[in-house]
Amino acid sequence: MQVLIESSRLTILDKFYDLNRHPEIVWAQRSDKVFLTVELPDAKNPEVKIDPEGKFIFSASAGIHVYEVVLELFGKVNPETSTITVGPRHIFSVIQKDEKKWWSRLLKSEGKPPPYVKVDWNKWVDEDEESETSNFNDFNLGGMDDYDTSKFELGGADADSDDEEIPESEPESISQPENTHEKSA
Repeated sequence: MQVLIESSRLTILDKFYDLNRHPEIVWAQRSDKVFLTVELPDAKNPEVKIDPEGKFIFSASAGIHVYEVVLELFGKVNPETSTITVGPRHIFSVIQKDEKKWWSRLLKSEGKPPPYVKVDWNKWVDEDEESETSNFNDFNLGGMDDYDTSKFELGGADADSDDEEIPESEPESISQPENTHEKSA
């Protein structure tokens, strides 16, 4: 009889811990956007909702666990122009800020952020260096641009049926520098 009680305690604890699992999230910003990357390999059924008031809601399963996160971002955002891309190891969001200005932190709440929210030093740019860097279109998304984003609710109006696709631009050719060193015999 005691074994059954212990077994049911473990089941309850397992369920409790499953409800509190959070994927690692890394972030960076520019004056007009926030980059949020949810690092969750092999995520199944990922769902993302971005609310205009600045709420970012994520849920997915991976293995036997369910992962959920609700972040109250520092400021208001524009869900209609924000984008979400799902890859095999990451869910990458580019969240457009409602007002073009640098945030002092990612989250509305003051104090230390949760341990699963970290700075993405690969994308980080200081405020005074923003104009010196290339724009976001130069980031390599690692082939993640081929994934279906139709499951995500961006909180805005439905996409227009008359939207036209933007043709891809041709890559510029890079000329090789001339060899100025000649071999002497």
